Parts: sequence; structure tokens; C-alpha cells
Amino acid sequence: MTNKEILEIALQQSANDCNCQPEDFIVEQNVVTLSKANPKARKYVPLPLECDLVSYGNNVVAQVSKRTKSAVSEYINKFDAYRCFETPQINMLNDLLAPFDLKVCFMAEYFLPDVTMLKELGCGYELRVLHKEDFADLYVKQWSNCLTFYDRERDLLAVGAYDNDKLIGLAGCSADCEMMYQIGVDVLPEYRRKGIASAVTSKLALEVLALGKVPFYCAAWSNIKSVRNAIKSGFRPAWVELTARDTRFVSELIK
Repeated sequence: MTNKEILEIALQQSANDCNCQPEDFIVEQNVVTLSKANPKARKYVPLPLECDLVSYGNNVVAQVSKRTKSAVSEYINKFDAYRCFETPQINMLNDLLAPFDLKVCFMAEYFLPDVTMLKELGCGYELRVLHKEDFADLYVKQWSNCLTFYDRERDLLAVGAYDNDKLIGLAGCSADCEMMYQIGVDVLPEYRRKGIASAVTSKLALEVLALGKVPFYCAAWSNIKSVRNAIKSGFRPAWVELTARDTRFVSELIK
């Protein structure tokens, strides 16, 4: 699979998520669409959304509800695309959304593999490819970044790093949509900074590509350790996303 093919698959998936066309993400002008449910969307995205902004760098594609369309359109057309995803501009967005009882909730950067850079990395420990039956007993707090506790059927494949028979690092992938599998990773605290995260991440990414699927990686841009792991593992920034949710939902998250 080439980088061009990987990007095309990601653009199509974002179009499924945002109720638009893949080319809408690469034009210069902003695009606003009415959000609606789509069986092809990523499984964890609770469509429809009232305010969700996506940018691949050129523009902003905003999926909205009828009642928020005017306010969100005003916001994205006031600033350069990248400014819409940072403060102090986000403070303005929150003010515009307040009458609808909405607040900015999730912000993240998404990464796609660069096949010219992606390669299997070593770490000095044994790496094992794990299938469903191999990680059925690993749904514990330590590996909560790697496995989908609330929908275990999505977890299809993992790579573990072992010190003898002790699992010390794990990367897992969830089939969040038909063509794209999301990778999550964690390493035991006493084994960090030894290249284990990038070793299991890169190997799992190659395993996913061998299945004909696209691995993707998500991180908060303030999570420097996670972003560094993405880059070291052969991933590169692809798109950013900002989602607003109702204030009650936001309040529950920060209790």
C-alpha cells in the first residue's frame, strides 16, 4: 500500500464520518455539512454531532446540526484553518456554542503511517504477535490504552513485548471502521524509555498493513510522549479534530 492510497482511504473515512465528500478536505474553502448517522463511520463516533471540526491542513470541514450551523460557520470563516483549533479562538467558539448548551470537549491529532519510514524496530526484548485468544485475559487497567474495554469485539490483533514471560509492553489495534484500525500502546513504568513502545507500535502497524488495512494513531497534541512515539514508529501527522458535546457530558468527564 502506498502513502497515496493510505491518504485516500483516510479521506474517504473522514468523509463517512463527516457526511461529505473526500475531496472536501483538500479544497481551499471551508465546508459545512449537516451531521447524520452513517453505518460506515468510526464506531466510537456518536453521530450525529452538533459541532465537529476536521482539518487535513487546507481548510476546515465542519459537521453541525441545523441549530448550530450559523454559529459554527461564523467561527470557521473568521480565522485561518489552523487557528480554529487553538486558543484564544476556541474561547470564542465556546461562547458561540453556549446558547446551545454545548462546550468544546475533545481535541486530538491523528497520524497515518509513512510507508517510506515505517519499519520493524527492535528493543532488545522478545516481540509476539497476539490474536484474540491470546489477549482475552489482558483487559485490566494497565493495558486500558491498548484495548477496547467497552467493545471487545473490535480488538483483533496486538503485539506484546516480553521480558522472559512477563508482558512489559503492549500495542493493540481496534477495528474502528472497515478499512482503518486504531493503534493504542502502553509500557510498564519500569520499562519505559527503552524503545519498547516504538517497537510494538511499528510491528503492529506492519501487521495491520499486511491485512490490507490502514493503521492510524491518535494523540492529544499536549501528550508529547505519545506524539514522539508516533513519529519514531513511522507515523506522520495527517489530520486534527475538535468536537463539542453537551455541557453535562463535559462536566461528567472532569469530575
